[in-house]
Amino acid sequence: MSTTIIAKPLTKAAFAPFGTVIEPYEQQQQTSENCYYINKGYACRHNAIAKASLDGGEVGMSIFRAKKRDFPIALSVMEYHPFGTQAFFSMHGQDYIVVVAPKGEPPQSAADLTVFYAKSHQGVQYDANVWHHPLLALGRDSDFLVIDRINGEGNNCYELDIEVWQVFVKLENR
Repeated sequence: MSTTIIAKPLTKAAFAPFGTVIEPYEQQQQTSENCYYINKGYACRHNAIAKASLDGGEVGMSIFRAKKRDFPIALSVMEYHPFGTQAFFSMHGQDYIVVVAPKGEPPQSAADLTVFYAKSHQGVQYDANVWHHPLLALGRDSDFLVIDRINGEGNNCYELDIEVWQVFVKLENR
């Protein structure tokens, strides 16, 4: 038996248990400490929207090239990284799908998964130990800037094969 999950819009509040949405501060959230003008007034710095953290090793910036997915999207694997956060931001202005499960024990079924539809201007940063599916790019093959722990002691990527669950993702009107 298969399960279909409808992706819901990515919002800061809904994603908070899993990490941080990387997008400019809303007008009502702006303070002189987190949003201020620099470069003689030609740029507004939305400061420290997300902060990378790691337990040993180094933080690196990489580019992941993700192949386009078509709906319904079949989910295949969940993974987590115990030694640091992992951030993704589309470099081609493409929308994408984010699949997460709470940190800690591995997800047991589709009921443990939450699916978000991320708009092209939104990035995500997973907290350490948060279970997540690898990139699910929409529209076309797409590059993502990834900021995460690139080396250090210990295994920083654990995977769980979920293909046998037969879980599919789609959007509400597709």
